[in-house]
Amino acid sequence: MIWRVFRFFLFQLAGALVGYFALTLAQAEHRVIVGILVASMAWVLIDLRRGQKLRSWLREGDTSRPPVIPGYWGEMADRVRRLVRIRDRKLIESEQRLQEFLSAIQASPNGVVLLDAEGRIEWCNQTAADHFGFDPQRDLMQQVSNLVRDPQFAAYQAKGDYAHDVVIPGPASSNSRPVRLSVHLHPYGEGRSLMMSRDVTALEQAETMRRDFVANVSHEIRTPLTVLGGFVETMQNLPMDGPERQRYLALMSQQAQRMQTLVNDLLTLSRLEGSPLPRLDEWVDVRALMDTCAQEGRELSMLMTQVGHDITVQIDTDCRIAGSQMELHSAMANLVNNAIRYTPNGGTVTMQWVRHADGSGEFSVTDDGPGIAPEHLPRLTERFYRVDRSRSRETGGTGLGLAIVKHVVQRHGAQLLITSKPGQGARFAITFPASRVQRVGAHASRRDAQAVTA
Repeated sequence: MIWRVFRFFLFQLAGALVGYFALTLAQAEHRVIVGILVASMAWVLIDLRRGQKLRSWLREGDTSRPPVIPGYWGEMADRVRRLVRIRDRKLIESEQRLQEFLSAIQASPNGVVLLDAEGRIEWCNQTAADHFGFDPQRDLMQQVSNLVRDPQFAAYQAKGDYAHDVVIPGPASSNSRPVRLSVHLHPYGEGRSLMMSRDVTALEQAETMRRDFVANVSHEIRTPLTVLGGFVETMQNLPMDGPERQRYLALMSQQAQRMQTLVNDLLTLSRLEGSPLPRLDEWVDVRALMDTCAQEGRELSMLMTQVGHDITVQIDTDCRIAGSQMELHSAMANLVNNAIRYTPNGGTVTMQWVRHADGSGEFSVTDDGPGIAPEHLPRLTERFYRVDRSRSRETGGTGLGLAIVKHVVQRHGAQLLITSKPGQGARFAITFPASRVQRVGAHASRRDAQAVTA
């Protein structure tokens, strides 16, 4: 500022000198005064011109091309340009942070909807759009109550008590595939709300399965306990001869064995769910395993009926499977036992092992029993699910065999395929990947061994 005043006085001095020597007025002091006035007017005009250039630049808003202005106004233009650059940099950084924040919300597994004070949608992430069927662009500034038309949500929103969430069905929910959404409103700012949604379908299904599991276990144990209690009370209160007493003891032993089998199956499931995956360097001989299952199946068949079943074993290539011998035996034995239980007396049960061209191996059990209706096939591996409850209990089944098979198959990276038609028997097949199958014997190729190692 001092330099600006100094230059102004220099300009006045120069005007005075020019007026003194250049003008032809009579008196010298008049020439000096006129020169100073002219110099002052010229200074003001030049200064106004520079200020106008700065003002026009600021009005246009093109901060990328500042005008070239010398002097004081040029310094102001430089200062404004630097401030604008700092502002632009901060705006860019704020925009980047905002985009990172929005990207983080977009990646959230929960739905997020921002509502204004009128309950209109200001922004939502893709998860919320999928949950409620929103269009993130078209539905902006739409009333959320017009898009989420569930009575429970409407009552929840109207009540204004947001201390808890509300669970509503999703728009894509159906009887065959239910979808349940947990919706929670969180007020913030001046009347605004943050609406969060979460898909709780799996949680509710898990809770339902847990309740069903407890109910089924209680029922399965209560039934034999009731029978045992009745027999014990009868033997305590009524005189019995030897044969009748033995018959009652045999029935009591049968019910006790039924409870023991149920407990063993439950422990097997618990062990499968909590233990590490089977190793790839432990090998189980397929032929020995199938012979053992066949022998146990024949023993079960003779205990159930006097006629028995025709159990055959077919193996096209001697192989080994990488995995747990106990788990593989449990899965295969359960398939064989199921086939025996549901096949009429004198029926045929075929155990087969086939090694495919791609190196994978398939174990299958085929029976000529009554078959299974198509609507039952997807649910056969559910715990305690039975096609015929009365027949299963008569034959000693616990309803957990195929659930155990499913867990063993998954732990060995295999696949379970069930095919059946009513009146045409059933076929249960487990396909093991090539990485877990190896040929054995004198003709085993080096290529097989390398494939298993890989």
